[in-house]
Amino acid sequence: QVQLVESGGGVVQAGGSLRLSCAASGSIGSFNYMGWFRQAPGRQREWVTHITSAGSTSYVNSVKGRFTISRDNARTVFLQMSSLKPEDTAVYYCYADARASRYWGQGTQVTVSS
Repeated sequence: QVQLVESGGGVVQAGGSLRLSCAASGSIGSFNYMGWFRQAPGRQREWVTHITSAGSTSYVNSVKGRFTISRDNARTVFLQMSSLKPEDTAVYYCYADARASRYWGQGTQVTVSS
């Protein structure tokens, strides 16, 4: 059983920063990808970023230059979010891909006030 636990969400003013964390546990070797989706109220879930096991990263255009994803080991990933905008307000979900399966965290709320 694989479990992803997120932390670090909260309320911040526009222009501020937050750092999200996602820690994976369970009997699985490693993940090919770890990353984040987000879902704003009334909108579909949107892919935000991922990092591969080799450390390659990719971002949706709307967060490039403001968000940075990183890993400190095979099971923990971080999302540093800076210059936050009200449109970044959403529930952020961590995910991890391994062995043709995708695992999800429970989500953490990020609210950016104007």
